[in-house]
Amino acid sequence: MPPSRALPALLRTVLRSTNPSLSFHHHHQTRLLSAYGYEQAKVLGLTSLGEPKDVLKLHSHSISPPHGDALTLRFLASPINPADINQIQGVYPTKPTFTTTLGTAEPLAVGGNEGVAEVIAKGGNVKGVEKGDWVIMRKQGFGTWRTHAQTTMDDLVVIKDREGLKPEQVGTVSVNPMTAYRMLKDFVTMKEGDWFIQNGANSGVGRAAIQLGRLWGLKSINIVRKRDSRMEELKQELQGLGADVVVTDDEVESKGFRDQVKEITNGGREDIRLGLNCVGGSIVNSMAKQLASGGHIVTYGAMSKKPVSLPTGLLIFKDIHFDGFWVSRWSEKHPVEKEACVKEVLDLTRQGKFKDVPMDAVKWEYRTKQEELVKAVQGTLEGYRSGKGIFVFGET
Repeated sequence: MPPSRALPALLRTVLRSTNPSLSFHHHHQTRLLSAYGYEQAKVLGLTSLGEPKDVLKLHSHSISPPHGDALTLRFLASPINPADINQIQGVYPTKPTFTTTLGTAEPLAVGGNEGVAEVIAKGGNVKGVEKGDWVIMRKQGFGTWRTHAQTTMDDLVVIKDREGLKPEQVGTVSVNPMTAYRMLKDFVTMKEGDWFIQNGANSGVGRAAIQLGRLWGLKSINIVRKRDSRMEELKQELQGLGADVVVTDDEVESKGFRDQVKEITNGGREDIRLGLNCVGGSIVNSMAKQLASGGHIVTYGAMSKKPVSLPTGLLIFKDIHFDGFWVSRWSEKHPVEKEACVKEVLDLTRQGKFKDVPMDAVKWEYRTKQEELVKAVQGTLEGYRSGKGIFVFGET
């Protein structure tokens, strides 16, 4: 190296050793690879609540080598769920976790609650996980829209067997499939041949319920929003997953629906015991009317933002129960069952018996710009996606 270039190179080395988060720009931006064991992390975070496009910013910080109980993670895939967006807007029951540990002047929260990461380094006291293992988050509020993180085993569930699985499949297992699984199991004792009815049937939870129901011998009536294009295609897609009947919301609210249901359920001899609701509004009453005495409507979302109004006659004379389900609360109360549930769904995925939802991958690399990431989140809100938005991490 010529003497004139040796000094800047030496200076850079010294500066890096004292401040590993410094990166140096030549003609193009280069990724400063974990200088002295430090990881350069980027997070998509917020310092105040509001619309994603207004509050989300890309922030860089460095992570020191892990000691003691700490381990360092590199994220592989993190979905963009509606609840993540509601949290950013401040309209969700749990608020994002704000912290000053990421090197910002004001407290910052990292977006995202679900995802899968790989362990890339661990402190001397860490047991039960090895470098290269995949992990998912134990509960909500971790902040998964980031390239790297440092945490302890308290926050994580290790995916013991990831053979034959893609990061996108593992990264989306703990919210939608879990919600469908628990709602089908925990409210009504369903036996083979029983029916359930659900709205939002082409959502992530809806598709999971169709498939799990089919595997357990249950039959399903699936309600989707009427659309001008691709209606037939959507029906075939859901039937391909195991849907017995696919109808539109208009059909369900029409006068002839009761007769249609009678025909479907063997002259009304087969009971519809359970209804799953993520829409709200008048459609819920139309569903509740089809239930057998003592049936349950379980609400897990409110996409129409309209309330569920309860017809008194159904409560008194048919003893219809109206329940709510929130997967975050269930997961926190039942960590052991959650792990078993995750394992079961991943086993089914591996065997080809459970298909993940159509996904619209957003690549997140070291050079990915803030605008691209924010647009992906905002786009989910505006319904522009052809599938579930998910950050898939490349070279970070």
